[in-house]
Amino acid sequence: MRNRKILAAAASLLALAGLAFAQRLRVPYSAFPFREDEEQPMPADAGEKTEFAFARLQYPNWRSNDRSWSMRGAWSIDYPKADRQFVQGVRRLTRLHVRSVEQVVNLESDDIMNWPWVYVVEAGHWDLTDNQVKKLREFLLRGGFLMTDDFHGTMEWQIFMLSMQRVFPDRPVVDLPNSEPIFHVLYDLDDRFQIPGIVNYPFDQTYEYDGVEAKWRGIYDDKGRLMVAICHNMDMGDAWEWADSPHYPEKYASLAYRIGINYIMYAMSH
Repeated sequence: MRNRKILAAAASLLALAGLAFAQRLRVPYSAFPFREDEEQPMPADAGEKTEFAFARLQYPNWRSNDRSWSMRGAWSIDYPKADRQFVQGVRRLTRLHVRSVEQVVNLESDDIMNWPWVYVVEAGHWDLTDNQVKKLREFLLRGGFLMTDDFHGTMEWQIFMLSMQRVFPDRPVVDLPNSEPIFHVLYDLDDRFQIPGIVNYPFDQTYEYDGVEAKWRGIYDDKGRLMVAICHNMDMGDAWEWADSPHYPEKYASLAYRIGINYIMYAMSH
């Protein structure tokens, strides 16, 4: 009788552990009007060794951030669906051997040095510590590449710059001309336009806050290599995430894929 009770208790614990694991794999979607809560199953080849992986930066939130998702971190917006759908496109449209799942990295260790291309979402809500600032500067000067996305308007730009100016107080942020090589590595991207987030549905307006005009900006190293590619007043993460939705316009999704792929190809070759 005692053994049966022990086995029953163990079975209950295993069931609870399985439920907790399943809940960790569930991804909340809160973008109106397509509220969902669906499974994101782990791909069978998730552990495959590849030449490229989509690395997403985990960072601490700006202290005044009071959005409903702030508890899990602004860094996790669109995660992991956007990452996984985007890399499916990279696999189809390039010859890069790309891992099917994302890689979350932070600046508390040297792990970021293993991932030469890193994506930052909602950079208008980050608040890097002194140690993180130092590590990011080292990463970029050693050949790393940082892509920012999905932050909008004057206030979020100012918050973004509070950390970025500490990373590079000696380097200006400049607007990228159409002749910049990153726009011509694979696709010619002279005709770019603002990519809206799903919150703009039904897309009568493509901007958020006072971020009326899309800005492609960057920071260069001493040799003219683009280290930081800043996509401001646009939301490519949403375009990747909702590319499979009939409600999200194809023209925005297609441009978001082309921009992301060009940025990867540039980072892999410069």
